[in-house]
Amino acid sequence: MKHLMAATLDGLEAKPVDVEATFTKGLPAFGIVGLAGSSIQESKERVKSALLTNDFSFPPLRITVNLSPSDMNKSGSHFDLAIALAIALQNEEVELKDTYVFGELGLDGKVKSTRSIFPILLSLKNSGMVKKAIVPKESLEGLSLIPGIVYLGVESLSEAIALCKDERTVKMVESAPIEGDCVEVDGELFWFMREYREDFIDVRGQEIAKRAALVAAAGMHNILMEGSPGCGKSMIAKRLRYILPPMSLNEILQLNQYSLLSGEEPSFKPLRPFRSPHHSASKPSVFGGGTSQARIGEVALANGGILFFDEFPHFSKTVLEALREPLQDHKVLISRVNSKTEYTTSFMFVAAQNPCPCGNMLSTSRTCRCSDLEVKRYRQRLSDPLLDRIEIYLTMQENEMDAKPSVDSASMHERIIAAFVRQKKRGQKRVNGKLDEHGIETYCILEAEAQDVLQKAVANFGMSHRGVDNVKKVARTIADLDESDVIARKHVLEALSFRRREL
Repeated sequence: MKHLMAATLDGLEAKPVDVEATFTKGLPAFGIVGLAGSSIQESKERVKSALLTNDFSFPPLRITVNLSPSDMNKSGSHFDLAIALAIALQNEEVELKDTYVFGELGLDGKVKSTRSIFPILLSLKNSGMVKKAIVPKESLEGLSLIPGIVYLGVESLSEAIALCKDERTVKMVESAPIEGDCVEVDGELFWFMREYREDFIDVRGQEIAKRAALVAAAGMHNILMEGSPGCGKSMIAKRLRYILPPMSLNEILQLNQYSLLSGEEPSFKPLRPFRSPHHSASKPSVFGGGTSQARIGEVALANGGILFFDEFPHFSKTVLEALREPLQDHKVLISRVNSKTEYTTSFMFVAAQNPCPCGNMLSTSRTCRCSDLEVKRYRQRLSDPLLDRIEIYLTMQENEMDAKPSVDSASMHERIIAAFVRQKKRGQKRVNGKLDEHGIETYCILEAEAQDVLQKAVANFGMSHRGVDNVKKVARTIADLDESDVIARKHVLEALSFRRREL
């Protein structure tokens, strides 16, 4: 009996699968057992054709292929190559105990790539379960970004059989270089792009808004912008993507893993994602759903980047209230009959809204057409627990016709990179905006005067415990931008100026 290793995806996590084949006496037949899905059952015909066109003669015996463990559902055409090798090498003295095998077979024996190979190998690598893998040669360019694995690229079934019999062709595939620039902090590399397709130099005036955007981006803080239509809320939100902090290799890989699960082509560029669902989007499309299998949603696809809600109060109440969990816990759990999948949702939340239904409440040149009741209902669509999870609140100024550009994205990005390096040199695993309570206590150290200011603010404004933590995190980022090791009085005062206030 011949054993080979493959794997299947269970949500986001890859589970190892032992592929074993036996030849027994009986009527000639070919069967696959072990809760194999339809894509695996169809592989029987692909495997038969591939073996026959590569000079393999089927013996007059019953061939049984078992996928173990047999109590776990398995799917994917990437099992083709492992099944074919288990049959072809049945009488060979070949040991492939530590080697995983992936690849779909063409009818002529050509080994093809599939979308599931990258997320499977990434998950196996993160779990420390894979060191060597036989994969399609055409997928080596993308797979080589996952470090620490020996990749054996093959183009055909006959080449894979020859490789298993003689490993003299084994060699380490060099990791492909990541596009862009990088900074090194304590031996770890972080990548970023100096491409500003949408530049802050196009934003005229709005100096307070640009300062708030700088602080929000430097710490990946959640931000809510309120202002009249056309004042530049969406304009600022779309430019934030290009000035966000650098990305680690794991973040880049996870970004591409999520992209593959959503059917998108991976780019492997260190550019954080920007997701902007329409306010009419359903809850399953935003958070993930599906009938029998959990599907990835917008909040997970925004992981590591920006989730932008334009026309914030117009989203459905169920979407708005469900948003509290991923904002607080940085994860979302999708439960279905056949699966439970947990997605990481450590994103920067950016929201934009008008001050009233007609949008003219804050305008000095246009008259608001809304009644007090309409304004009250509009604002009550956003609950206090939801708003309490947003650290920076910003009231936008009206457009200034004679305003001139003041700062570009490149100069803002340089300051954000410097602030990011300071955070990492302190030993932070997360950026300031995503610190937990222990991280806040460890890294958000206030001077005595700053502590007094914060205590007075708590007494005067009735701030919640979460609100106090939000002020500390924002003040920590402002101090980093000022290259200060401790949080001073002026940093706390500026952080308090970004608090939400009722009109």
